[in-house]
Amino acid sequence: MSDIDSLANKLIPHYSHFNVSERLLFTGHSHQAWPDVAREGQTEYFDVCARDVDNKWEAAFEKTEVLRNYLRDFYDDPDGFYCREESTHVLFVSWMSSLDLKSKPKIISTDGEFHSLFRQLHRLEEEGLEFVQVPVQPDDSFAKRIIDEMDDQTSAIMLSRVYFETCLINTHLTEIAAAARKNGIPVLIDDYHGTNVVPLSIREAGLEDCFILIGGYKYLQWGEANCYLRFPRNCDYRPAITGWFASFSTLDKPRTNDPVEYDHDNQRFASGTYDPSSQFRAAKVVEFFQEHGLTPQVLSNQYLAQVGLLRKLFKEKNFDPSVIRLTHEEPLENNGGFLSLTSQKAREIRAQLMENGVFTDARGEILRFGPAPYITTSQIEQAMDELEKVVHQI
Repeated sequence: MSDIDSLANKLIPHYSHFNVSERLLFTGHSHQAWPDVAREGQTEYFDVCARDVDNKWEAAFEKTEVLRNYLRDFYDDPDGFYCREESTHVLFVSWMSSLDLKSKPKIISTDGEFHSLFRQLHRLEEEGLEFVQVPVQPDDSFAKRIIDEMDDQTSAIMLSRVYFETCLINTHLTEIAAAARKNGIPVLIDDYHGTNVVPLSIREAGLEDCFILIGGYKYLQWGEANCYLRFPRNCDYRPAITGWFASFSTLDKPRTNDPVEYDHDNQRFASGTYDPSSQFRAAKVVEFFQEHGLTPQVLSNQYLAQVGLLRKLFKEKNFDPSVIRLTHEEPLENNGGFLSLTSQKAREIRAQLMENGVFTDARGEILRFGPAPYITTSQIEQAMDELEKVVHQI
């Protein structure tokens, strides 16, 4: 039995509601199955609400702290603050509203960012923001080209640790963060495709003063509404877009015309009242991961092996590269948790695969196969066989 199957077969019985053993679920980079215990978390929330009514919030905050501690462990970041919100976009907008965009209207980013960040920055560009998109390729000069853009008009640098289309890992963050630090420019890192896939010690990487966006919808198996902004403990930003959850300590103070206050804690970038049910669900998943020894290295090894097998089988099919090809052939250790393929018919292929029972997804000309820890070698082989059938039919 392969190492892939050893872990997958151990996990499969615990994902019975998603029926992972009978389905070809290769959208792990977008939405992974939840273990059965996640359902218990949803029920637990209802029971807590029925019992405690408005006093439920103490239990809800305890669940959120479970998730924060999981992230602190993953990132080797015991001193970091982690602000919870419904989406990374809410956190991004709150963080953006802290910047002095009037006197420093320049944002440096890349051409490899996710739609949410691109859309928001592009829209603000229409209002006068200078939105610089540095091409991620060629990689050997990428850091220099980012650094060369830094000037006294720059408010921030925003870039991914793993690119959502190619799945290539950005290996230049330490160098870029060091240069930004010298210039007094904050760095925001989108790590939606890095968390729980590519281990990262914030301390060893020299990223302690960086801001990191984290989403639970993908590799964490936390589902929707479990997103976090990691920020340094000494952060004193004052977001203009701010909700009452950002300063519980001032709620009983009389209202004055003094500047708005912020609690010096995890909630600095928070909005307002939310649905805590997702935290109860996610806390059960955290407990499950810990019980089954799903450490960052175990997960990383599983993804590397699975993506490596996907790539190997794809190459053995000898597809016509004018129809479909690997998006890149960089060493496997430079790749995150999914296989990226390029085809002008990516969406057509994806639709036909779905009709054949294979869950994948397409973004423009990019077709993505994302495994998960519970995916077996047999399922990977079946998925590639189905891809071969579809490509030969179109």
